[in-house]
Amino acid sequence: MTNSSCIQEIGEQLLDSSKSLTDRFRALFTLKNLGGSEAIDIIAKGFYDPSALLKHELAYCLGQMQDKYAVPVLTKVLEDKSQEAMVRHEAGEALGAIGASESLEVLRKFENDSIPEVSETCQLAIQRIEWLNNRNTSEGDKLSSNPYHSVDPAPPSLDLDIPRLKGALLDENRPLFERYRAMFSLRNTGGRDAVLALAEGLKCKSALFRHEIAYVLGQMQHEAAIEQLTVNLADSEENPMVRHECAEALGSIAKDNCLNILEKYSLDHERVVKESCIVALDMLEHEQSDQFQYANTMAEMKQAVHQET
Repeated sequence: MTNSSCIQEIGEQLLDSSKSLTDRFRALFTLKNLGGSEAIDIIAKGFYDPSALLKHELAYCLGQMQDKYAVPVLTKVLEDKSQEAMVRHEAGEALGAIGASESLEVLRKFENDSIPEVSETCQLAIQRIEWLNNRNTSEGDKLSSNPYHSVDPAPPSLDLDIPRLKGALLDENRPLFERYRAMFSLRNTGGRDAVLALAEGLKCKSALFRHEIAYVLGQMQHEAAIEQLTVNLADSEENPMVRHECAEALGSIAKDNCLNILEKYSLDHERVVKESCIVALDMLEHEQSDQFQYANTMAEMKQAVHQET
C-alpha cells in the first residue's frame, strides 16, 4: 500500500461518524505522526463534525505537527464564531504552536474576543510568537528540557525553585504568560512537590489556566493529582473545557481508583465531558494492557500516540 493510499484509508476512519470516538482518535493521531499536507487536508475535513471534543483534538494535532500548511485552516476555525469556544481556543493555541509570524494578524484580531478562553489563548499565542521572534542568547540553553516533547503555549521559566515557581504560578496579578512559564518549569522539574503545587492551580480564576493545569498534570501521570482533578471533574458548575481536561488527565494517570470516577462521569449530561471520560477509559484500559499504547499520557492522545507496532 502506498503512503498516500494508507493516509486515505486512515482518513476514512477518522471522518466516519459511525466509528467509535476512540477509533477515530487513533486514526487522528496516526495521521499526526505521518504528517504532511495530505494528512493535514484530511484532518481539516473533520471540523464539520458535531463533536467538539474531536474538533478540539483535530486543532491540537495540527498545532503539534508545526506545519505552516495548517495555518489557513486553523485561522478559519478561529474566525468561525459558530464553532465551540474550546475548538476556537485550540485553533488559536495551535497557531501559537506553529509560531508563524503571519498568524499575528488574526491572533491580534481576537485577543479581545468576548469569550475569555479565546481571548486569553490568543494573547498567549501572540506572546509565544513574539518570544520566538525575539529570543536571544540571554536564555539560550538555560531553559529546562521538556521530557514530554510537547509544543507548549509558553517556554518554561528559567527558575527551578519550586516554592518560588509555585508563588508565580498562583499569583493572579502576574501576566498569564509568566504564570504559564512557571507552570511548565514545574512540570519539567517533576516530583510530588511540583505536582501538588500545580494542583493548587486548579482553584485559580481563569478557566483557560485551570484547563492547562489539568493537561500538565495528565502529562506528569502522578497520583498525587487525583484528588484535585476529581474535585474539578465532579463540579457541574466548572467550565466543560476544564472538566474534559481533568477526565483526560485521570485517564492518563491510569490508577485503579480513576476507573470508578471516569465510569461515573461517562454518563455526564455535558457531551464533551461524557466523551472525554469514554476516551479516557479506553486509554486507561490500554495503559494497563500490552495492547496499542497511547504514549506518555492522555495528553499524548494529546501529544504523541505511539505508533502501532
